[in-house]
Amino acid sequence: MDRVLSNVKSRSTRDLADSPRAGSNAPVTTADAAQTARARVREEFIDAAYRVIDTDGPRPSMDAIARAAGGSKPRLYRQFADKHELYTAIAQRMREDIYRRVLPDFNFALQSPMRSLRHAITGYAEEIGGHPNVFRFLVLGSSTPSGEPGSFPLDIGRELAQRMQDLATAMLEAVHVDSSGIDYTAQAAVGSIVACTDLWLSKTPEDEPPPVQTFVDEVSDLVWGIIAAFLRRHKLDVDPDEPMFVALTRAQESAAKK
Repeated sequence: MDRVLSNVKSRSTRDLADSPRAGSNAPVTTADAAQTARARVREEFIDAAYRVIDTDGPRPSMDAIARAAGGSKPRLYRQFADKHELYTAIAQRMREDIYRRVLPDFNFALQSPMRSLRHAITGYAEEIGGHPNVFRFLVLGSSTPSGEPGSFPLDIGRELAQRMQDLATAMLEAVHVDSSGIDYTAQAAVGSIVACTDLWLSKTPEDEPPPVQTFVDEVSDLVWGIIAAFLRRHKLDVDPDEPMFVALTRAQESAAKK
């Protein structure tokens, strides 16, 4: 069981987010310095875009973003080829910020499932709730070339579902439990979170902060219901309020007796 806990503990953090790697000790070249400077300017424009969208709503103009960054529109377009590229950068920033909130204290093996779920959903809701207009901007997709709805909710849903699936598969296989159907379970669990985000924000006036606790309370029970259905189908007895390793130990002991 120690091996199971060790493997799952490492996967619990590694699979949820790809943390940036530390830089090497190689000498910094002129090209490196130029790339660093360009990355810094891009980040300044993304910061400015967040400020404008937070204040003015989910349909920002490139002129307003350039002014908020203390630059010009031509300078903005030197960093981002078009509005869609800026949209992609903002979506990536929000993804990274969600992972940054969720990752530090997340450990699905040593914590109870409900505690882990509430922690992850709270981090997600706090990030979205801190910038609801940015989420609305990404959903509206006002910067996509075709004018179609933005793909951010679908993209982050797929990404989170895949990471959840990988983690759950590693945990189940470690105790020789059939993981068939975990892909549908992960997709349904994450899909419900993303779908409920739209409902949550639609019920909140744009000039008011969304109630994070309401979202966490409603969605945590919903997601656990989806996961519990999968566990019952595989004859796994899991108390949502006891550490996951207890259920894993029982499953391993049961398998050893057969």
